[in-house]
Amino acid sequence: MQTFTEELIKRDLNHIWHPCSQMMDYEELKPIMIKRGDGVNLYSYDGKKYIDVVSSWWCNLLGHCNKRINNAIKEQLDTLEHVIFANFSHIKAIELCDELVKVLPKGLEKFCFTDNGSSAIEAAMKMSFQYHHQTGNPQKTRFMALSDAYHGETIGALSIGGVDLYSQIYKPVLLDIIRIQAPDCYRCRYGLNCKNCEAKCIEFAKKDFEKYGNVTCALVIEPLVQAAAGMKIYPPIYLKKLRELCDKYNVHLIADEIATGYGRTGKMFACDHAEISPDIMCLSKGLTGGYMPMALAVTTNKIYNAFYAPYLEGKAFMHSHTYSGNPLACSAACEVLKILREENILENAAENAIYFKNVIEEKFSNHKNVGDIRSIGLINAIELVADKNTKAPLDCKKRTGYQIYKKALEKGVLLRPLGDIIYFNPPLIIQKEDMDYVINAAYESLKEVLG
Repeated sequence: MQTFTEELIKRDLNHIWHPCSQMMDYEELKPIMIKRGDGVNLYSYDGKKYIDVVSSWWCNLLGHCNKRINNAIKEQLDTLEHVIFANFSHIKAIELCDELVKVLPKGLEKFCFTDNGSSAIEAAMKMSFQYHHQTGNPQKTRFMALSDAYHGETIGALSIGGVDLYSQIYKPVLLDIIRIQAPDCYRCRYGLNCKNCEAKCIEFAKKDFEKYGNVTCALVIEPLVQAAAGMKIYPPIYLKKLRELCDKYNVHLIADEIATGYGRTGKMFACDHAEISPDIMCLSKGLTGGYMPMALAVTTNKIYNAFYAPYLEGKAFMHSHTYSGNPLACSAACEVLKILREENILENAAENAIYFKNVIEEKFSNHKNVGDIRSIGLINAIELVADKNTKAPLDCKKRTGYQIYKKALEKGVLLRPLGDIIYFNPPLIIQKEDMDYVINAAYESLKEVLG
């Protein structure tokens, strides 16, 4: 006789095509049916607990079922669930913009609402293209991005991404992107230490700007952390020098802070580490605490004013999403900012981040297959290699990271590595007791797979 959980799994596999998955894998590792969440924990229908140390794809900022966010959404639900955002508005959208302006890098004051991160990237790209077209630079039609970048799954966002796993098959239909060689601090071609290297690798960007700067609309970057590439971390000085290049060649700097914003790197935004302000910043994930689909492309008055004209001049930004400015999502986003401010979340997370980093390094650094341990804020990544001396990668056909993921699930920890890179990107509220548990579980899982 089938249990309730088994029946749910059967119904799931009958109909659902899960994201970023080879569904044949689900024949062996069945989908895990989650009944409820509480803080950093998820609880399945069969009574198992899983510590969500990847924040359910990096969006769960303040824990599952946060009471304050729950109540904010419930209260909003009885007032207004949705309203067309063209020529109509509502107080929660206005409050959100008022509060975000206080914490965003200087000059970011105009908010374009979308409903997911990829769409925010698309909006930013179109905004930059149209701006240059309307300000006397119609030759600026191309985009720059770093190698190993990831910016989303829609065609424009996928184009500026540089991770073949996601984009290779679609190359014939993607935009022609100017690809800048990104920093690789673990395998630095100059043999330097990223803590004091002065970003010598900026020379690749300089050459590309010299060659293509006059035809480029914008450079799209993940500031400081190339997440999907394996949590590759580069120094703030590199970001600062990119800002200078963009200024020199009249190229917009679009900062994709979808994964790095809202305290993930130890500061409110990754750009804050370099003390720079982009021309457009894209936000999502932590924006609503992981509760509701919403994203923003935030820009300057200078860019906004290039679109401000009599209607018949055809300069309006004709970009729209049905759920733009959704009141429920705005309500959640407003409460997230209040919680960050009133409960000292970033300050506490910064203190815990030091402990987390130290324990991870103590536990993993001597293992024969641990090549690199890198961290920023509560984000920590462990790159597994076949040989520490040569830094040769493991055989990808063995899917070592995936095997470790399965072992960790048995121990009640949700890891989901990026290839053969184990990473931790937990909710900002994680406490030391849970840190200790997930580190030990991850290490034991590593040993069971690699010895």
